[in-house]
Amino acid sequence: MDIKKISSKPPEGAKKKEFKKKFEKMVERITELQNILYAQEKHSLLVVLQGMDSSGKDGVTRKVFGPIPAYAINLKSFKKPTDEEFAHDFLWRVHKEMPAKGMIQIFNRSHYEDILIQRVHKWIDKERVDARIDAINALEKLVQVDNNTTILKFYLHLSYERQGEKLQERLDIPEKNWKHNDGDWKEREHWDAYMDCYNDVFKRCDKPEWHIIPADEQWYRNYCVAKIVLETLESMDLKFPTLESELFPA
Repeated sequence: MDIKKISSKPPEGAKKKEFKKKFEKMVERITELQNILYAQEKHSLLVVLQGMDSSGKDGVTRKVFGPIPAYAINLKSFKKPTDEEFAHDFLWRVHKEMPAKGMIQIFNRSHYEDILIQRVHKWIDKERVDARIDAINALEKLVQVDNNTTILKFYLHLSYERQGEKLQERLDIPEKNWKHNDGDWKEREHWDAYMDCYNDVFKRCDKPEWHIIPADEQWYRNYCVAKIVLETLESMDLKFPTLESELFPA
């Protein structure tokens, strides 16, 4: 897989209005199924969102998962580790955020940052990268096998040109000024290095495989993520638990 050769745009002829209607229905169904997931407490779902700055991680979280009741979903945004987190192994802060049965857990950025940004800036060497990839594969296998967790990994594929436009909007539009971060422009200078590291991640990380989501248009990006989430929930054996009571036997 080479994301440099994958389109970041919707298919030719895709009609925004039609896809938005489909998306709204899918979000309604996702919310219904999450209600059963929560009640059954048999499965859990981990959604990993990765992508370059302004690719839409916050937008996907808000649009696809926003209607789900707060008690049934958790969000964790992984930023620079705290002093306490630095004092532990790199997965220490990740493992404790894995979803409990019945829950959907969203990772806005994730444990993969530790083999992306640190690798791009050469803060860790090849041996450490290899060891961390092995550790990530082991952790993901553990939660899938031992806690019945399904993992969905999404790379929001934004083009270099579209990212430049979106970052500029944060400077030009007053209502978006609060999103501006000088660091986003600095990281943009390392675009090619990030693409190479992402390609390596896609190749070397175990199943489940990554979903590459065209992200230049948010309406199509949101539709693609919702479609995969819905198909995943529908593939689970989701059923409301039956009543178990001495007074009211099933």
